[in-house]
Amino acid sequence: MRWWLALVFALIAALTAVAVATVFTQRAENAFRDRAEELTTGRAVAAANEIRDLNPGTLEPGIRTIARRYRLALFAFDGNGIPMTASRSRRVQFGTLDLHDRAVAAALVGDRYVGSTDDGRTIVVGLPITAAGASAVVAVASRPDLVAELGILRSTMVESVLSAVVIGALVGLLVAYLISVRLRRIAGAAAEIERGSFDTPLRPGFRDELGELAVSVDRMREQLKRSFQSLEAERDRLRLLLEQLQEGVIAVDGGLRVAFANPAAARLIGSVEQGEPLPDPWPEPSLRRLANGLFRPGARIAQARVSPGDELSYALVGIPAGPGSALAVLVLSDVSERERRERAEREFVANAAHELRTPIAVIASAIDVLEQGAKAVPEDRDRFLTMIRHQAARLGRLVRVLLVLARAQTRQQALRLEAVELGPLLAEIGSELDPPDGVSVEISCPDGTAVLAEPDLIAQVLANLAWNAVKHTDTGRILLAARPSANGSVVIEVSDTGAGIPAAEQERIFDRFYTGDESRTGFGLGLPIVRDAVRALGGVVEIESEPGRGTTARVILAGASAEAA
Repeated sequence: MRWWLALVFALIAALTAVAVATVFTQRAENAFRDRAEELTTGRAVAAANEIRDLNPGTLEPGIRTIARRYRLALFAFDGNGIPMTASRSRRVQFGTLDLHDRAVAAALVGDRYVGSTDDGRTIVVGLPITAAGASAVVAVASRPDLVAELGILRSTMVESVLSAVVIGALVGLLVAYLISVRLRRIAGAAAEIERGSFDTPLRPGFRDELGELAVSVDRMREQLKRSFQSLEAERDRLRLLLEQLQEGVIAVDGGLRVAFANPAAARLIGSVEQGEPLPDPWPEPSLRRLANGLFRPGARIAQARVSPGDELSYALVGIPAGPGSALAVLVLSDVSERERRERAEREFVANAAHELRTPIAVIASAIDVLEQGAKAVPEDRDRFLTMIRHQAARLGRLVRVLLVLARAQTRQQALRLEAVELGPLLAEIGSELDPPDGVSVEISCPDGTAVLAEPDLIAQVLANLAWNAVKHTDTGRILLAARPSANGSVVIEVSDTGAGIPAAEQERIFDRFYTGDESRTGFGLGLPIVRDAVRALGGVVEIESEPGRGTTARVILAGASAEAA
């Protein structure tokens, strides 16, 4: 019985020992392999952290130094999977194993790859990285010692299976359990980091390889936390700055959807909502077409000028999406005021040069006549001196009018409107006209008729219209008339019996220096000044003309009481 029990116990012990030895051997082999992979991964991560600090020019020698330090074969690749370092490192030729290509493919899409050969001799780790132009790093570790250790373990287990199988199995199970627990803690911390949570600390416990890996992961967590906090602060500061800019800033993605738009952009082009398609507020240049061109390969900064209205002008700059960026930026600047000022300055110079020419020529002619002897004749002298005084006064009024008009057009100074009685003004202008023989000048204005205007400006408007009528009338009459209308405005008309203006030319007579057909002497700058001045006064100017029957220029302004004048 005892022998049978002994045999049974021996058999059970033997079976148990064999089973335990087999199981423990397999578990130990897996544990060693897992541990080797984790250690290699830790070293690869540490090496990758140092690679991030390298400059593009020192990438190759820097990786060789780091590879020697961590006893790894290291290979760097750009975003297209093209090697950036030598294909051989520490006696390892890249591409000899399928694991190499798998590691590169996984790292380029942002995943971590860890794998080993069936015999556990070679371990390959692929890590995504952004540094020195590299997008992926592959670390290869050769572990011939692992194979030797497994062989020794098997032989030792066979020799000591009867004496240490239970203890060894328990110890192996305990070690495996502890390793898995620590790895699960590290994996859990990594998962928290992946989800964007950086507040869960990872305590290393023991300062072994896994402990160092835990320390590295926790240090990476702290660095990522600080980096994300800094990025969020910079993002908030940038958003605040962009929202305060007077220029409109719009960021769009490749699908031409708005990723960001500041209030100035909404003010300039209307509704711009985040996540909505980019609007196309004007036909040319098309905002969407310009933005779409910013995503083409090799796109450069695009510039354009846009005029959404008569008084509006925008400068548009498109900044293309660079490598690694999914957004293009559009910047809109309102340059209406600057262009309005520049246009007014150009028109002022042209108007002054043209309009001042006539009175200056008259003054120069009068002085020549006086110097040639007319000053000796009292009647001639007085007449020419009166002419000089009159033209000098006209010069002063022209200068004042042009300055007032230029300031009003640039909106630097508002017009000082006051009540101007038209009867005396029309009479004064009529007395200054010098019509040809056979042309009479008539005045028609009810007493007390007045308009709300700037005195010099309305005087210049009526004088230009009157002189233009004299210029184009050979026979008949010129009528300067004003009358109140039922709606409170005042209608001022300058009519003549001249040759008239063809219908095809009537729309262009307010163009600067328009001359019409060759038989006409043209209109110069008189009518353009009239148009700009009437606009500045808030009125309307109209022309009615029929060839052979004369022309009527009509100005409509707001009325005012004569007592105020």
